[in-house]
Amino acid sequence: MADLSYLDAIILGIVEGLTEYLPVSSTGHLTITEKLLGLEVDDPAVTAYTAFIQIGAIAATLIYFFKDFVRFALAWFRGLRDTEARKDPDYGLAWAVIIGSIPVGVVGFLARDIISGPLRSLWVVAAALVLWSIVIVVAERMHTTFERQGRLRGEHSVRPIDGLIIGLVQCFSLIPGVSRSGATISAGLALRIDRVTATRLSFFLAIPALTAAGLFQAVEEKDGLSALGIGPVIVGLVVAFLVAYATIAWLLRFVANHSLLPFVWYRVILGVLLVGVLGAGLLSAT
Repeated sequence: MADLSYLDAIILGIVEGLTEYLPVSSTGHLTITEKLLGLEVDDPAVTAYTAFIQIGAIAATLIYFFKDFVRFALAWFRGLRDTEARKDPDYGLAWAVIIGSIPVGVVGFLARDIISGPLRSLWVVAAALVLWSIVIVVAERMHTTFERQGRLRGEHSVRPIDGLIIGLVQCFSLIPGVSRSGATISAGLALRIDRVTATRLSFFLAIPALTAAGLFQAVEEKDGLSALGIGPVIVGLVVAFLVAYATIAWLLRFVANHSLLPFVWYRVILGVLLVGVLGAGLLSAT
């Protein structure tokens, strides 16, 4: 059974809060951090803990976008009752989020043993960090072309089919190192959705996906989670919330005027360094 100190909890909370919404892979970074802290990444308690502290990041998203979620919910309920209300763009956006959240839930449940087992290897993380960077670069180039042609779409043009496509791409984020936000934002850019809207949509899609994953894992491994002690668990949750809230605000400002290419450079460098460290035997892959 893992022995999680308060310092470990704070460090993991910071890593979760920083990387959950940046396109750099929170799972990959948490796996690397756990190895550096001497924790067993396949320990049920550690697996449950890393999933559970995501709830802190979810809470940050809910609070930051509370008014938006209320607006979408009201538009969705009105649209269910009134045909005329379905013309409201928020109605279509609400359906995009609902539909887009289904694929990752289904795939995540069916492949849960593989995700928490073989895919937790740092070799997988290193490969995914580098290879998905190619996808981000291609998506950015497509976005630049669409922008030059004046073909970008805003939030009010998001349709349920966009949600489905982005939701399907989000399934790749179940591979540690890909990054959920990296997958969803890239898909949005490739669909001609402007960068800020694609980023906001990525946040919206995070709520169902992360909530389901966190609660399911916590319930499934409740004994291991409780063995860690309530103190470290709460501390990690609070730290993840505070850091995630600040990260959300920063990222939205960043993407308003910058591409995702700086994150690509970071991903590639980290992936190559990780390969070197693993190859030299300085760190075990599992």
